[in-house]
Amino acid sequence: MRGVTSAPAERVLDVVELLSRPAGGGHRFSDVARELGLSQGTAHSILKTLCDRGWATRDPVSKKFDLGPTVALIAERLEAARPFLTVARDAIRRLAEATGAPASVVERTGDELVITAFETPEGSTKPVASLERIPYAPPFGIACAAWDTPSEQDSWIQRGTAGDTSLVERLHTVLAQTRDRGYDVDWMTPALAQAAHAIETLSTETVPHNLRSVVDQLRVEFISANLLSGDSARDALPVATISAPVLDERGHVRFILGFHPLRAMTMSEIHAAAKPLLREIDRVAGHAVPSIDGARAKAGS
Repeated sequence: MRGVTSAPAERVLDVVELLSRPAGGGHRFSDVARELGLSQGTAHSILKTLCDRGWATRDPVSKKFDLGPTVALIAERLEAARPFLTVARDAIRRLAEATGAPASVVERTGDELVITAFETPEGSTKPVASLERIPYAPPFGIACAAWDTPSEQDSWIQRGTAGDTSLVERLHTVLAQTRDRGYDVDWMTPALAQAAHAIETLSTETVPHNLRSVVDQLRVEFISANLLSGDSARDALPVATISAPVLDERGHVRFILGFHPLRAMTMSEIHAAAKPLLREIDRVAGHAVPSIDGARAKAGS
């Protein structure tokens, strides 16, 4: 939904989202104010209101704030309203077990991608960059954009190319290749993804005019780093994520399933590793998806 957002509402939601992050038993008042850049008066008003409405609780001994019982009621309702997410969670558990790599569920909300479920295989110690919210802009979200509508693809591309016409053409080619392949291969390491995320969140309104071109160029470089020509490469390249969408009955992306090998792989290894992912997507969808059947048949041959 596009339009003017509400700054007060955003501050309240920022507090709720902060409280939802694991922090060893809650967050102190000073932590909330500092991490969100709120004045003490604003932080106090929001936290008091949340506590009064049951969205938050305050431990009388530690003085820390945590999520309240109202959130639990909403979570219970959420399970009934979005049963597909339970199915998706089961899928990534099986996927993590089959691949030996962490697996995740990603959903799009507006111009962001949100990690809504994450599963780590038993005994795994592989570090994965945990970006709970990711901008839906290059270099992120290829697995979603490749199956998006043409107009949404154009919007996605324009959000990250800074007027670079050659990069626009490359991104259109990558989206077509990804859809033909049936899944996306993310070549960015967790460290690069964190850096790209930081660059993407820089607002052109807050960056000095003389630095905007530098930021735009950095964004272009990060995008280019994720557009390796892996399909024709013979050498092994580091792979961060292999992912593909689950489509609804209208052919729109409902959510994305993926797993995170975090190791160097050849294309033949990638094709083999994608098989359990594509099987899980067909299992979740409950039927074969015409737009990517051919690529799945090829991957399974």
